[in-house]
Amino acid sequence: MQRRELLKFLVGGLSGLVGSPLPAALARAQAPTPGAPSPPVNLLEFEPLARQRLSRMAYDYVSHGAADQVTLRLNRTAFDAIRLKPRVLIDVSSLDTRLKLFGQALEFPILLAPVGGQRVIHPGAEPEAARGAHAGGALMVVSTNASAPIEEIARAAPARLWFQLYARRDRAATRDLVQRAEAAGCSALCITVDTPVIPMRDHLKRPGMGLPYTGKPTGPGGRVSPIYADLFAPTVTWETIAWIRSFAKTPIILKGILAPEDARLAADHGLAGVIVSNHGGRNLDTTPATIEALPAVAAAVGDRLTVLLDSGVRRGTDVVKALALGAQAVLIGRPYLWGLAVDGAAGVQRVIEILRTELEAAMALCGAPRLEKINRQLLWSQP
Repeated sequence: MQRRELLKFLVGGLSGLVGSPLPAALARAQAPTPGAPSPPVNLLEFEPLARQRLSRMAYDYVSHGAADQVTLRLNRTAFDAIRLKPRVLIDVSSLDTRLKLFGQALEFPILLAPVGGQRVIHPGAEPEAARGAHAGGALMVVSTNASAPIEEIARAAPARLWFQLYARRDRAATRDLVQRAEAAGCSALCITVDTPVIPMRDHLKRPGMGLPYTGKPTGPGGRVSPIYADLFAPTVTWETIAWIRSFAKTPIILKGILAPEDARLAADHGLAGVIVSNHGGRNLDTTPATIEALPAVAAAVGDRLTVLLDSGVRRGTDVVKALALGAQAVLIGRPYLWGLAVDGAAGVQRVIEILRTELEAAMALCGAPRLEKINRQLLWSQP
């Protein structure tokens, strides 16, 4: 069956095709190979396949949120509650998704968020994910807690990396991390600022899952609290950010901003950008979804810095909604990890390609052939 015939059938329906062999040909074309699983056609379909391949520990590590997982669920339901307004009779024969972030040209506004410990997902770990990102044309943000050295990851994705930093208690160690990342070719530094203590993730309390507690005293009587760990530094403040700026050679972005007041302070301190993020619903539960927090953050900073968004993005329509509400680009985390689990670098590449194609289709159906045409006018007014 020819592609043109299939498209004609899908768009025009059965009208005029009575007696035509096309529906039978379509049925034959769609018949799956006996015993073969159907390949994923959207990002949501990767997760159940990944779950079959991962240990329970690995699956829980990626999938779970904090406490009752209210925010985790909100990240999706809030996107679903926003309605798009399609516009018609606009030439969308050519679509342009290109943009620049901090002087770097990108083909589309979709990045891969930082996630540590990817060796539990795939033996190739972050270098494998980076190869998939590079093949798909996406920029990847590498976690401080990556399973592989930054230099090895950089070789897998030349010129397409940023580095995510958890500032250490040891400032010399923090400086070394930043300088190694810059030397490896990372072109921006994302400092995660929303995790000063161990979040209340119930799955991490299970035997064999816990982070290394240090038992720091807190409060009257010097009570020992289990919320502190060597991994996280509760002493990171605006002074710490200023110190990192004093030697960092790349643009600095703060990851984990929800409050417009903090976004405004980031602009006041001369930062290059912020990522509106609730850590994928993994930190403080019952916060707003990031798409709910985004408009106030964007309004607070105006054009003083670049605003990005992560948490909850699963469809091309989600990308359009985020851009319409003030983000310049989005980051995805769990979806590309599911792709990594399912098919390594090829799975990551497929996740990127699916989301990019959905973004292009959503832009065309909204009558926005270029990113700059995406604005609040594409959102249906709420009653």
